[in-house]
Amino acid sequence: MSAWIAGTAYDAVFDDTSRSMLDGLTPQLFRAGSVLFRPGDAPFGFVLTLSGRINVFLNSRTGRDLLLYSIDPGDTCVQTTLGMLGSQVYSGEAIAETDVVAVVVPPAPFERLITESGAFRRFVFAAFAERMGEITHLLEMVAFVKVEQRLAQWLLDNAGEEGVVRATHAEIAAAIGSAREVVSRRLEALSGRGIVSLERGAVQIIAGEGLRRLAAGEGQ
Repeated sequence: MSAWIAGTAYDAVFDDTSRSMLDGLTPQLFRAGSVLFRPGDAPFGFVLTLSGRINVFLNSRTGRDLLLYSIDPGDTCVQTTLGMLGSQVYSGEAIAETDVVAVVVPPAPFERLITESGAFRRFVFAAFAERMGEITHLLEMVAFVKVEQRLAQWLLDNAGEEGVVRATHAEIAAAIGSAREVVSRRLEALSGRGIVSLERGAVQIIAGEGLRRLAAGEGQ
C-alpha cells in the first residue's frame, strides 16, 4: 500500500493497479498564496490534494475575479482534467488559500492510470461530472439570481457558529460573481437595516431571519 495514500480521502478509491503506479510519487508542499497555474499555462500534472485548500478563479479583463470552485482533499480540478485529457491550456488561475500538501501525477503516468486502472478512471470522470454540475449551478446563480439574494445566501452558508463571516469584500465579490464596490454597497445597506454589522475583514449576522428572507427573494 502506498504510504501517502493510507488514511487519505483516496484510500477507499484507488485499486491495486493505481496504488502501485502512484507509490513512487512524493507529496509536495505548496505554501499559502502560491500560484499553481495561470491562464495560458499548460497542465503540469494531475493534483491529488492531501491537505489544505486551493481556489480556482476566472479572471476578467476588468480585473474582476470569479471563484469557480475550491479544491479540498479528495476533490479534483476540472480545468486540469480538461487539460490533461484534451491538451488544453488553463483559462483560470489557481491559488493556494492555505498551505497545501498534494501529490502531482505527471502527464505520462496520468495517461497510463486512465488507461490501465478502472478505479482511477472512474474517480476522474465522476469527480469531473460532479464539478461540472457545480460550475453550471454557479453560472445559473450569476446569470439569473439577483446580487442581494446571492450575497444573503453566501453569508448564511459561510457564517461560523457565532454568525460571523470572516472574509473581505473582495473575497465575497469573487465568491458570488460580483464587483467589490457592489458588494460593499449592498453590505452597507444591510448594515443600515440592522441585518448585519460590518467589521474589518468580517461580517456579523445580526438578523438571521431577515437575511434568510432576502436569500429567498423576499423583502428586496
